[in-house]
Amino acid sequence: MFAVYAESFSSDDPLSGLVVGERPDPTPPDGWTTVTVKAASLNHHDLWSLRGVGLKDDALPMILGCDAAGLDEDGNEVVVHAVISDPAWSGDETLDPRRSLLSERHQGTFADQVVVPRGNLVPKPASMSFAEAACLPTAWLTAYRMLFTQGGLKPGDTVLVQGAGGGVATALITLARAGGLTVLATSRDEAKRQRALEIGAHQVFESGARLPVKVDAVMETVGRATWSHSIRSLRPGGKVVISGTTSGPQLDDAELTRIFFLQLQVIGSTMGTRAELASLVNLLDATGTRPLVDRTLPMADARDGFAAMAAGDVFGKIVFER
Repeated sequence: MFAVYAESFSSDDPLSGLVVGERPDPTPPDGWTTVTVKAASLNHHDLWSLRGVGLKDDALPMILGCDAAGLDEDGNEVVVHAVISDPAWSGDETLDPRRSLLSERHQGTFADQVVVPRGNLVPKPASMSFAEAACLPTAWLTAYRMLFTQGGLKPGDTVLVQGAGGGVATALITLARAGGLTVLATSRDEAKRQRALEIGAHQVFESGARLPVKVDAVMETVGRATWSHSIRSLRPGGKVVISGTTSGPQLDDAELTRIFFLQLQVIGSTMGTRAELASLVNLLDATGTRPLVDRTLPMADARDGFAAMAAGDVFGKIVFER
C-alpha cells in the first residue's frame, strides 16, 4: 500500500529520512480493525519522529502520522483515536505508563490503511468533512483536555493562549471561544495576531506584552520563551496548563516565588481520552465550529507539508488527503 514513512533519523535534516513510497498491507491482530484512511493531519510529533525523538532505530521503517479519519471495515465514517493503551489498562488511557501514540510502537496513519484497536474509533458526524475530522485526534483533543478537563474552565472565564499559530494554539483559541470564554492570545508575528482575531480571540498582544487584566488560566505550549509571562499574567489562584515546550524545556527563571505566594497551579496535560474525543466531536457538530485547515495536500505531496511545518510557515493544520 502507499505510505509516508521514516526510514532513518537526522536531527539536522529531518526530511532526509522521509520516504514516500510503498509498505506492506497491514494485518490487524485480535481486537484490532482496519481503517481506510481518507484524510490524515500533520503534527510536530511527526517532525520530531524524523529527528529520532520518541522513536527507536529498531522500530524503523515506521509509517508516520497520529491522526486520521476514514472508513471502518463496514464502511462507517470514523475518527481514529491516536492513544494506544495497554490492553490490561482501565480508566484514563493518558495515565497509562505503557501508553503510546500511533507511529511510535504501531504503524501510523499516513497510508492507505491503518490498524487500530476497535475501541479507538469514534463516529464521524456527516456535518464534518474527512479533512476537518482528521485535525481532531491530536492537536484539537489536546486543546479540549487542556481547557475543559485539566483547566476546568467555564463560560465567562478569561484565558490566555500563548503563541498563536500552531495547531494546538489555534484549536485552543477556537474551542475557548466556542466554550464561552474570553480569549486573549499572543504572537510575535503581526499577521498571526490578526488571524487569531479572525478565528475567535477577543484581543491579541505581542509576545510578552503586559495584559489589561489578570487571567483565570494560561494555555502554554511554548515553554521557555513565554513561561515567565504566563506566570505573571495569572490572577491569584490561577492555573497554567502546559502541554508542550516548543521553545525548549529549560527555564532561566521558574517563577517559583510567585507560584507559591499567589497559590498558582501548574498543570500538565497530555493528549486526551477516547471519551473526550467523542465529546469534542459532539461539541463541534452541535456548534458548527470547525478546525482551521492551513492547507490540504495529496498524501503523495507529504514532503511539501513537512517542509512547510519545519519552516514554521503554518497557521492551523496541514492535512493530507487520499
